Amino acid sequence: MPEQLWITALLNHWFAGLANSVLGLLGLHAKYSETPINNAFAMQFLVFLALIAFFLLVRASLSVDRPGALQHIVEGGEGFINNQSGEIIGHHSEGFTPFLMVLGLFILLSNLIGLIPGFESPTAVPSVTLGCAVLAWFYYQGHGFRHSGVAYLKHFAGPVWWLAPLMIPIEIISHLARMMSLTIRLYANMFAGDLVTLVFFSLVPLAIPVVFLGLHVFVSLLQAYIFVLLTTVYLAGAVAEEH
Repeated sequence: MPEQLWITALLNHWFAGLANSVLGLLGLHAKYSETPINNAFAMQFLVFLALIAFFLLVRASLSVDRPGALQHIVEGGEGFINNQSGEIIGHHSEGFTPFLMVLGLFILLSNLIGLIPGFESPTAVPSVTLGCAVLAWFYYQGHGFRHSGVAYLKHFAGPVWWLAPLMIPIEIISHLARMMSLTIRLYANMFAGDLVTLVFFSLVPLAIPVVFLGLHVFVSLLQAYIFVLLTTVYLAGAVAEEH
């Protein structure tokens, strides 16, 4: 039986039966029926609850006349995402900001939660980063079809019709590679960061690992930013006017 974090053990104690029922409806079965919930899912669930609480707190503190520090921080982040997507995608990018903002916050918090003793970064698990990559992939592909309809498929055929037999498989492989790239980049960086921090905390005095904690925070911010940036670039290609 795999080692469980304390929060995972609690969730399995309370919801193991429900989790097994849901898996059964999907035609799946947990390897260990007593512990169908793993650490990665537990951490994602905790991140989800934290984000819901954060959004409710922000909503309750909104003020036009006297905005607080939290409102300024959120508006600054929203403005940054909005400006970046506006520069990359164009004037019609505002509708993508909520998705990009939530995606970035989820990844950032998932990256940082591993710094808390007793927790792990779910983004250090490849299935989690794959899930984020699949979500981003379907999001930009869906908006490509929403923007251009069936004509979006012309993007895969190349600039001239006689190149289509060559361009279509190349484009398909290229788009699938984007999913793989998003998955591996985020997973590899967070797994390495967690591993380095753990090793130095177990081998050397406290002062040196603190430096690596700072590095972990920097990598967490950077990887969340890169994931959102690449998703924005893919969106720009999918909804470009020439499509």
